[in-house]
Formats: sequence, structure tokens, C-alpha cells
Amino acid sequence: MLLIQFNSFYQAFTIMVAIVFSIAGVLLGLMLTGRPFGVVMGGIGVIALAGIVVNNNIVLIDTYNDLKKTGMSPLEAALRTGAQRLRPVILTSGTTALGLAPMVIGVSVDFFRREIVYGAPSNQMWIELSSAIAGGLMFATILTLIVTPAMLMLGEKKEARSSGAALGQVA
Repeated sequence: MLLIQFNSFYQAFTIMVAIVFSIAGVLLGLMLTGRPFGVVMGGIGVIALAGIVVNNNIVLIDTYNDLKKTGMSPLEAALRTGAQRLRPVILTSGTTALGLAPMVIGVSVDFFRREIVYGAPSNQMWIELSSAIAGGLMFATILTLIVTPAMLMLGEKKEARSSGAALGQVA
């Protein structure tokens, strides 16, 4: 689907690489909370995180392509894309991570007894899931705003080199 949307193997590859890199953030988030990586809840966290990462990168790359179509140079388009998408990406990631913070630290509310409970047995399985998503999301935000535009620029330089060589020009 990504290949159909962007008509570029490299841009689809860039999105997939962001997913792989964001798994490092998942592992870092679990390490910071002292939780092991469980296949079930950690895996569900990785899948949920992949959806958010793909969405952020699709929006970023689509903005980049739109700016390039208006006649901007690839460097200027990458810089403007990062500037335009900075606030939406940070707000989306920040609100998600802050919303997951009570689950990450294991806090729940017992409505029947009207008390806040820390470390309740019902929270134990959700801590791993929320740690995976929150940690991976904070790491993926940096990837989306810095590494993805850098990879797009690398793709442009590679494309320019190969088209220059095809035309008989040596760069």
C-alpha cells in the first residue's frame, strides 16, 4: 500500500526502517521501567506503536512530496516539512505518552473504595504494554522528526547521482 501511495520503493523503505528503529525505543522503555519483554503484551505494544509510527511518517513524507511538487529544492522541502510537522507530531506523541503515564507507573483508581491504588494486581499486565508504547513513541518521535527527513535527503542524493550517471554526467 505504501508503494502505491508514494510510488517510491525508497520512501516505503524509509517508513519500514522507522518501525524497526522504534523497536529500540520499546526496549529502552521496558528497560527503564525494569520490565521484561513479554511476547504477548510487548508484542501488542510494538504493533500499536508501529501504527502510530507509520501514520506520523506517512504524513511527514506526504508533506515533503507536496512541497517538492511546488518547486522547492529537496533540502528546503525537508526542512520545511520538519518545521510544519513538528507541532502535530510532538503533540500527538506527547499526549499519548502522558495519557499512558499512569499505566506505566502502575497507578489505578478503585472507584468503589474511592482510593488511588499503586501496583494493583490488575495493573501488572498493562504496565508492560504501556511502557512499550510510551518508550517507543518518545524514541520514534525523534526518529520521525530528524532521521526520516535525513533519510529522504539521502535518497534524493542517491537519485541525483544515479540520474547524473545515466545522462553521462559525472558528479
